[in-house]
Formats: sequence, C-alpha cells, structure tokens
Amino acid sequence: MSLNEVYITNTAAFFPNDPVSNDEMEDYLGYINDAPSRSKAIVLRNNGIKNRFYALTKEGKPTHTNAQMTAEAVKALFKDDPDGIKNIELLSTGTSTPDQLMPSHGVMVHGYLPETKPVEVVSPSGVCCAGMHAFKYAYLATKAGEVQDAVATGSERFSLSLVSANFEDEAKRLKELVDDPYIGFEKEFLRWMLSDGAAAFHISNKKNETGISLKVEWMEGFSYANELEPCMYQACEKLKDGTLKSYQDYTPQELTAQSIMSIKQDVKLLSKNIVLYGGYGVSASLAKHGVKSEEIDYFLPHMSSNFFKDKIYQQLIANGTGIMYDKWFVNLSEVGNVGAASVYFMVNELFHSGKLKVGDKIFLLVPESSRFSYMYSLLTVC
Repeated sequence: MSLNEVYITNTAAFFPNDPVSNDEMEDYLGYINDAPSRSKAIVLRNNGIKNRFYALTKEGKPTHTNAQMTAEAVKALFKDDPDGIKNIELLSTGTSTPDQLMPSHGVMVHGYLPETKPVEVVSPSGVCCAGMHAFKYAYLATKAGEVQDAVATGSERFSLSLVSANFEDEAKRLKELVDDPYIGFEKEFLRWMLSDGAAAFHISNKKNETGISLKVEWMEGFSYANELEPCMYQACEKLKDGTLKSYQDYTPQELTAQSIMSIKQDVKLLSKNIVLYGGYGVSASLAKHGVKSEEIDYFLPHMSSNFFKDKIYQQLIANGTGIMYDKWFVNLSEVGNVGAASVYFMVNELFHSGKLKVGDKIFLLVPESSRFSYMYSLLTVC
C-alpha cells in the first residue's frame, strides 16, 4: 500500500484578550493572603517571559473556555476560505486543561463549529506532548489515506487554576505550621510561567498550489516513565515513595485544604532530568531518520523557561547533535508557556513570518516533564 505525503498547509492562533505584562500578573491572579509573592521576581528573572495571556478579567471572571479558544483558532485557519472548513474530516485536539473530564475536549470544540459536518474527533490527553500527539494522529490518518483534510490543535486554559483563591487555604495552614506566609515553591512558581491560548494546523495530502506548505517528514516520541517517577502533576498529590494519590481518594475538604487540584512540579527532579533525557531523544530520532543536526535550518524547542536554553544548547553539543543559536526560533518571552499549544505558536509565527524558503528544514522538540516524555518532528518547506 502506498502512503500519502502529508503537508501543513496553514496555521492559525488565537489568544484571549490583551497580553498581560509581568507587572500586571497579580492584578489578574490575585494575591495569596493579600501579600505580594516572594518568588515571583526570582522566577520571572529566570524564565525570561515578558508577556502572557489570560482568559480572565482583572476581576477573575473567565472570558473564554478552552473549547471556545480552540474553535476560534480552527475558524482562523479558514478566514480566507470560509467554505474550506466544511471539508474537514478529522478534528484532533490536544490539551492538558480540558474544561471538564467528560465530554471530551474534542467534541466540545466540535460543538462550537456548526459550520463543519459530522467528523471524526480525537482528544489526546497529557501535558505539553498532547498537542504533538494530536498532530501525529492527524498526520498518520492523512498519511494512511483515511482522511484528506484534517485539523490538529493545541490549547490551554491554565489561568483559572492559578488564581489566588486556589492556594489561600493551604497558605494559611502553612503559615500556622511554620510561620511561612507563602505557598510552597513547587506549587507557586508555575503561576509565573503559564499562559492561555489555542493554535491549529490545517493538514492535507496535497500541498498548496500557491505559497508555502510544510511537508511532515516524520514524527517520533519517547517516554521515560519506565525509568523516572512523576514530576509535574495535577488533581493528585505525590507521596514520599514517588507514587501519586488521586484526587478521587481525597475528601472534598482535603481537596481544598491541600490545593490538590492545583498544578505542581518537583523542581529538583525537573532540573536533573528534563534536558538530559530530551537530548537522548534528539539523538535517537535524528539517527533513526539519518538526519544530521547541521542540516537543520530552524530549531523550535518548546521551553517552559529560558533557564533551560543554555542547558539544552550545551547538552546537544555534548551529544554530538549541536544546533547553533542562530537557528533557534522561540517566542516564549512574548506568549509565555502555553503547554500543548506552545509548539503550534512557534510554527504559526514562523510559517507566516516570510522568512521560510523552499527546502528549509524545521526541527520540533517538545518535552513533557509530567513523567518525562518527548515528541520530535521534522518539517520541510515546499
């Protein structure tokens, strides 16, 4: 059986509201126990983020759901060809922050797209890699000839989980126990990194007749959960033995008192492993497909923080897969860490930048610290 070539023929993005500067963050997220954060300045200095987006008003009221933002990104793909949205056969949506456990994120997005017809819908879960898993499902379905027109999306709505009300009960408890007026660093530092938004790829078995397309050469993924314990988690708590205790095993009172529903990260475990194991995957994926790192024209690594930039650079050199900084293309400082959508935002900005020329090779790297999994892809401009 012959397989189809697969192309990204358009990209689009949607951000809720105006960008929020570093100075404005607590105006939206609120103060824990009415006191400015002690860790905010340190985290922002390390992560290099200048702006992010919140689907919130300054009064803390939501302005968009995750599904609504994702639907807006899908519609933006077809702003110049409104009838084209009727040709979609597959909607593949990745997120780590669905608006509900059931129904799935994908069908909720489809519900906001009455312009479409009945389509196949899939909703990969996870964290940052969820967007790439959605992309890969659409890629494989198109490559196999199951569909000719697909849309893949990545989206997040983190902001509601970051507002101060979600932390105050635990902060008060900690203050009573240790006279410490702020929440534990492993829970609070993510407040100063995460951002909301959605982005989408139009995927087809035919490249554009005019203008550029991005041919998807390959996609690879690696999980190291067989070797490493959980690092980033939500709706659970990490126990001393490294296992996770589900939110379902807590009482309603405990869920609030211990901020079980907030996002947490084991910072020490993250720093020790995220770059090292990501480097293993770069070497393995490039070697498998016979690609040399010096052949890459644009390197799009998803980074949660600028803190990791030099570490990634040095690790790649140490592994014999070095990629010089002049080939890096990132927009973390302008949009923040948008999890499953971050790689989509980078590809979208580059696709519409006017910089690309036929033959350019674009290498995507998406790490997921939740239990150390990674996705990689090579695109060629055509």
